[in-house]
Amino acid sequence: MKLIYNANIYTLNESQPKASAILIAGGRIIAAGEKDQLESLAHGKVEKIDMKGKTILPGLTDAHLHIKYYALFLEKIDCETKTKAECLRRVAERAKSAKPGEWILGHGWNHNEWSDSNDLPSFRELDTIAPNNPIYLTAKSLHAAWANSAALNLANITNDTPDPKDGVIQRDGSGRATGALLESAMALVEDILPVPSMEHLAKAIEKAQPIFWKMGLTGVHDFDRRDSFMALQYLHSQGRLKLRVNKNIPVDSVEQANQLGLRTGFGDDMLWIGSVKAFMDGALGPHTAAMFQPYEGEANNKGILNMDGEELFEHCRKAADVGLSMTVHAIGDRANHEVLNAYEQLRKYETQKGLPHLRHRIEHVQLLHPDDAPRLAQLNVIASMQPIHAPSDMYAAERFWGERSALAYAWRTQLDHGAPLAFGSDAPVESPNPFLGLHAAITRRRADSSPDDAGWYPEQKLTLHEALSAYTKGAAYAANAEHRLGQLAENYLADLIVLDEDIFSINPNDLLKINASSTMINGEWVLQ
Repeated sequence: MKLIYNANIYTLNESQPKASAILIAGGRIIAAGEKDQLESLAHGKVEKIDMKGKTILPGLTDAHLHIKYYALFLEKIDCETKTKAECLRRVAERAKSAKPGEWILGHGWNHNEWSDSNDLPSFRELDTIAPNNPIYLTAKSLHAAWANSAALNLANITNDTPDPKDGVIQRDGSGRATGALLESAMALVEDILPVPSMEHLAKAIEKAQPIFWKMGLTGVHDFDRRDSFMALQYLHSQGRLKLRVNKNIPVDSVEQANQLGLRTGFGDDMLWIGSVKAFMDGALGPHTAAMFQPYEGEANNKGILNMDGEELFEHCRKAADVGLSMTVHAIGDRANHEVLNAYEQLRKYETQKGLPHLRHRIEHVQLLHPDDAPRLAQLNVIASMQPIHAPSDMYAAERFWGERSALAYAWRTQLDHGAPLAFGSDAPVESPNPFLGLHAAITRRRADSSPDDAGWYPEQKLTLHEALSAYTKGAAYAANAEHRLGQLAENYLADLIVLDEDIFSINPNDLLKINASSTMINGEWVLQ
């Protein structure tokens, strides 16, 4: 039994928002309150821990993260640079130590942010610096990639290779493949990349766990596929999984899940099934998010719509029949519209069949048509959003979406309409650090305070309490775990973080420097 006292505790429990002490036993919270009161409840051997006035919060959860990609990203070249030249310099540096024929992998480039070029990159630049190695660099969005000639050759991509469904092999004015691959075209190379063993992936995830703890994360909602799930199960079976994971499954597995009768929530308190994940469109970065109207300056480009609402509903129906909720990636206004149409059909189907109205989600909700803004709340659909995307994407949104950006990354609009909010990062697209997300949610500014003191579309700002709730109670609700996670209250799981500063009394810019000094999961310190 542990008695933590002399602390500044924000419980996120509406009936008892503040406390100075917590009593913990068996991995759960016995009570929160004052030290004298809790001492009367304690019995047996009690470890008393004086927190010396430090701040305690419920453990934070990243409600949208790619744990496999993030863990493996830590082994790759960091290509998130201000210029193309710096990105190429980093690749050249890695190439010096690479064996001939060895793959060189990197992640994070964003041509929209380069100061020396805003064009999609070419294989020629990579060929110059590493002629003896295949190179494959994924974009920050994970919806585009940059490959050199060696990689294209190994993937049998020629100038005559047709674009795959829902993908584009970027070509120059003469029809020659440039080395830039968009959406499903990325799979042409990814299908031939060396596949990490399950043990390798498990070790990479285990190595990433302390990074999450230091950021204040005690849980994540994972959106990677089968190999990620297997690695997580392997770690869990060995007692090495020290992070709560709500595991979503890909839509191409919905048939097998239906046949097995797999349900949302199956598992235990450390690893359990979430929703069926589908993709409706691409992303803003490569201009593949599906739009009603063309991108600014691109009269013939409305992005890529992977399917319409009718096709999505068929997937939804198969999931609903066995008790699996749905979650769908939608960035552009057209994509979000089609998802909402499918969910409207799904709600009617659930009612007609006497099925439970499950907690369906839209991932990102980055741009909505004004007519669709209230529909998530009307359909009780969770807005699973990533506030860190707004400052990262704001200049690109202004350039390519123009005035439509008024309803981009519109958390306040969704909250005011009554839609449940769950916040994440989409790591490794962005940093999984939730304090960077909190800063974005309450300031709508970058770390350098741009675009101005008011922030980008400041009417969409949230209060710190509202944003923190989306990383705790909102994320728990989205994972069907609101009765055990998301607040520090009686019988809740003892997941908490300790901060040296009170985030409710500091300058918002100081959120950018916050880390957890201690992290507890299941009543045990994993970081101290």
